[in-house]
Amino acid sequence: YTLSLHDALPIYLLKLDKKASLLGMPAHKRWVLLANFMDRTLMRNLVAMRVSSMTSLAWTPRCRSVELVLNGRPQGTYLLIEQVRVDENRVAVEEMSSATDSGLSLTGGYLLELDFHYDNKVQWMDPHGRCVQLSGGIPFGVKYPDPDDITSAQRNYIRQFVSEAATVLYGADFCNPATGYAKYLDVDSFIDYWIVFEVMGNHELGNPGSVYFHKDRGGKLVAGPCWDFDWGALSYRVSPQARYALLNADAIWYARLFQDPDFRERLRRRYRELLPGLYTIPAFIDETEAQLAASAARNFRMWNPAQDGMINGDENLSFHDAVARLKTIYLERLNVVSAQL
Repeated sequence: YTLSLHDALPIYLLKLDKKASLLGMPAHKRWVLLANFMDRTLMRNLVAMRVSSMTSLAWTPRCRSVELVLNGRPQGTYLLIEQVRVDENRVAVEEMSSATDSGLSLTGGYLLELDFHYDNKVQWMDPHGRCVQLSGGIPFGVKYPDPDDITSAQRNYIRQFVSEAATVLYGADFCNPATGYAKYLDVDSFIDYWIVFEVMGNHELGNPGSVYFHKDRGGKLVAGPCWDFDWGALSYRVSPQARYALLNADAIWYARLFQDPDFRERLRRRYRELLPGLYTIPAFIDETEAQLAASAARNFRMWNPAQDGMINGDENLSFHDAVARLKTIYLERLNVVSAQL
């Protein structure tokens, strides 16, 4: 295998010599080890992926908590998680090549990342919609096809498709079920994606970082998968308005989608459908706390999440107090979202 440190952060990219199933997850060569270094609970990503798995999103990364030992030296508690990649067991869109350069084959598949860092090799700013930190619109980047392999025709096609979708969404007849935004967006996925971010109190949908869309051959733009919920999720420190309000009703394209009464009603119905399952998450948090307790004690003897400042607001708490706070905020979020919808 190859293990590489990513961007000087405690994130390891793991590439196996051949596909293998790890801890019961579907076989693949590529995996990620996340330190969740600012998360005193060590479970924000675990909880988020559990919530996402309750929805109809096409794929949610599977993950397991592990203790990492590197060259005989303990490194602490990590999250072993499936890397976001195009694959039949992950983002299952048609694979592209230089030959898929015209006609129907040109229409997919694609994996896009919306990220305010604006550091993808193939990227552009679409002037429609809202990004908190960038005034020029929404930053889109292409993750697949690989930037070194994508052809100019493929690059132009997916950029034009996104532009056309956004133009129609912000046009006068955007609610038309035949010619409006529903012609371009998989609405059910956009609803479920929003619910995950909103329930988790994750503001990064409005200031997009690690926000993903994908498009299959001949298909619509689909929201997902979910990724990276350890920064600011279920924490009032980053988003104090989460105590009483929705966080993402004006995020990216959602400000416009919420202007459609049919979209709002579909979202309300879907949230009510998911609510019984969402109320099982506190029990999952309790189970995870018991499983992680000994590992967390060893981890925090090595690492102090407060050393880089206060991000989630629980960095100076004990593991068990931080988990109790997480569960309280989660239940409060369900109450707030229920009331607001």
